[in-house]
Amino acid sequence: MRRTGFFWDESCFWHSGGNYALTFPVGGLVQPLAAGGLPESPETKRRLKNLLDVTGLMRDLHPQSAAPATREDLERVHPADFLDRFKETSDAGGGELGLRTPFGKGGYEIAAQSAGLALGALQAVLKGTLDNAYALSRPPGHHCLPDWPNGFCLLANIGIAIEAARAAGLAKKFAVVDWDVHHGNGTEAIFLSDPDVLTISIHQEHNYPLDTGDIDVTGEGAGRGANMNIPLPPGAGHHTYLEAMERLVLPKLHAFEPEVIIVACGFDASAFDPLARMMCTSDTFRQMTRLMMGAADLLCGGRVVMVHEGGYSEAHVPFCGHAVLQELSGSTIDAPDPLAQALEIRQPNVRMRTHYSDYLTELVGYFGIT
Repeated sequence: MRRTGFFWDESCFWHSGGNYALTFPVGGLVQPLAAGGLPESPETKRRLKNLLDVTGLMRDLHPQSAAPATREDLERVHPADFLDRFKETSDAGGGELGLRTPFGKGGYEIAAQSAGLALGALQAVLKGTLDNAYALSRPPGHHCLPDWPNGFCLLANIGIAIEAARAAGLAKKFAVVDWDVHHGNGTEAIFLSDPDVLTISIHQEHNYPLDTGDIDVTGEGAGRGANMNIPLPPGAGHHTYLEAMERLVLPKLHAFEPEVIIVACGFDASAFDPLARMMCTSDTFRQMTRLMMGAADLLCGGRVVMVHEGGYSEAHVPFCGHAVLQELSGSTIDAPDPLAQALEIRQPNVRMRTHYSDYLTELVGYFGIT
């Protein structure tokens, strides 16, 4: 068993947004939904924690909260004027500052708490208090630019955590592997010129944002070569994701030799997600976690930190998350995925997998991986 931290806070479930139907603002011909709001709701996260409680896996974890990120923590990534506008709008009852990022009264404090969970998880692992950790952060963070929140993300949780760890002298070289189905444009933008932070995003091509995530964005200035985008075509499933991890992600990690691996852990590549068209299973996430742990054992003393990002299937996210946390901890407590057999049958056939594999071979050549 590994000492696996599970960082969560009830207040993060209380984050609330505006009047949306899926990702469309209500009005005109767009009718309100009975359940209301964006697909980024508390239910996927709450149901994940509930499943951990019911199966007993939580007893094999180290559950805890963490202090909210401080203003000093936030200003290492975000400009003061953006934070001032966020706080003022939050205090005045809420609103929306970016694109699809509504929040209610107290939204600033909840977002700081979400960033604090990521920060606390990373520091606990770097200090050796825990072997690895999972932060159930909400709202998510990987789309948030320094001065513009978007895609449900109000603060750059992972960026804030990395800069706080650097300021504390806990590590110098960080790797971020983002397997959320949407491109991690915020994390990329924050560290695009930074040679000491490797950012890798494996995502559905041009899903969100529509204009980022292409393979030719490999870094700028001193950070050239420290960014890798792996855009996959819709329909890529279990085998293609694992092949991309093994042929592209792992070699890049080994060449970089980070002191810790941080995973932007979205579950929206699940076959049942309403905001993507991929075919991943809970076992996909389990095996990707296994690959990250194996790389971390060889490169950085097993230090892996998962920070929760997207994933909008209330039924399937809990099983995907449970598989990841079972793998992280080494627990024997399982939650059999009731959708596993159906998803196995629905995976791309051999001909399509060969097509996807040929595409990955092109990417291997493009990135010069040997």
